[in-house]
Amino acid sequence: MNSDIFSGKWKQMRGQVKVAWGNLTDDDLDKVNGQYDKFVGLLQEKYGYSRERAEQEVDRHFTVHETMPPVTK
Repeated sequence: MNSDIFSGKWKQMRGQVKVAWGNLTDDDLDKVNGQYDKFVGLLQEKYGYSRERAEQEVDRHFTVHETMPPVTK
């Protein structure tokens, strides 16, 4: 995933990131602050992923979010 795209989507995805990766704290997410490389590194640290796997997980999660229809009330 392009780091600019990741950064732009960070605020809207932050809550869903906490659900998907429950071991991440608010402090962890504050430190990432929408930076792709920091987030990938955090997943490596907290989950023991290889860099490649962490990037795949991020790409998969954000792609799933993009393909979901918007929620309407």
